Amino acid sequence: MLKVGIVGATGYAGVELLRILLRHPQVERIYCSSVSFEGQRIDCVYQNLLGQLGSKCGPNLYTADEVKEMSDILFTALPHGIAEQYAAWCVENGRKLIDLSADFRYGTDEETFRTWYKKSWDFPGTHKESVYGLPEMNREHIKSARIIGNPGCYVTSATLGLLPALRNGLVDMAFPIIVDSKSGVTGSGRNPSMTNQFCECGESFSAYKIGNHRHQSEIQRNLTQISGAEPGALSVIFTPHLLPQSRGILSTIYVRLSEEARALSEDEIRAVYHKAYEDEPFVRALPAGVSPTTRTVRYSNYCDVQVYKVAGGSMLEVVSVLDNMIKGAAGQAVQNMNIMYGFRETEAIDFIPPAF
Repeated sequence: MLKVGIVGATGYAGVELLRILLRHPQVERIYCSSVSFEGQRIDCVYQNLLGQLGSKCGPNLYTADEVKEMSDILFTALPHGIAEQYAAWCVENGRKLIDLSADFRYGTDEETFRTWYKKSWDFPGTHKESVYGLPEMNREHIKSARIIGNPGCYVTSATLGLLPALRNGLVDMAFPIIVDSKSGVTGSGRNPSMTNQFCECGESFSAYKIGNHRHQSEIQRNLTQISGAEPGALSVIFTPHLLPQSRGILSTIYVRLSEEARALSEDEIRAVYHKAYEDEPFVRALPAGVSPTTRTVRYSNYCDVQVYKVAGGSMLEVVSVLDNMIKGAAGQAVQNMNIMYGFRETEAIDFIPPAF
């Protein structure tokens, strides 16, 4: 039985963690901290939690130091550049940490992190302890990890969409990989901004941070590792878009098929995906004729993937969908916790998506 701390519990990812962990049978107590709502009852900040906390969590939000001391494992749902200090404390005191920011997504590659996030590491030694937390890519390493860098939401959709094709040599690496993604507004966080105001994003659809979104570097790193290509040999074009809905990501991915793969039928390529994901509890390779939609993964930890052979059979189009708050953030974090502690991997996150 675990005592769990959530640092940053009142952000969107933090409160989703709390909602999931409250139903986890291996979690006996949850401690929360928040800068924005320090000292306030969390069930008043989020009224959906009224009557749900019981003995699981105290009624007030604790300071981060108290949360550290009382917890076996910490989840840090914080802005980038802050989780390192908590990770250093966890390493020193024999605790574990799962970070939902970008701080531990790059292994020991501080240069790439500095380039994209404009910050150097304060505790570089902690990064030697970290493991990238995409279970379908890194499950065995997650089992023995002390620090997990939870992947980005866009990155999860892109990586799971391409993992079977890259592992099986279906992609012509000489051509750019195009990742065209659309996300709900929760992806921009809870703090109000011009971007996420209703009058700005409602009844509208727009691309943003074209060519310089931070997730591009993480996508490129993952695809390079999966394919076995030399660093810099693989080119990714990533364009994110903002959808006028609260949650969900749909990624449409285009790759040039390798010469050998062009001889395969669409059904044969689909069979490669079914084989790759047949034992994965949260990736559903869809049958022919079924198109992925964000509605059918909403409030679940699933990622649905479909493939299409296009452009006269020379290219592969992959569509993947997930809930950016669950498989793209809090649900995947709990999946990592389950793996780290040897719990049933689907524990507390085996939600069935609502039908409508």
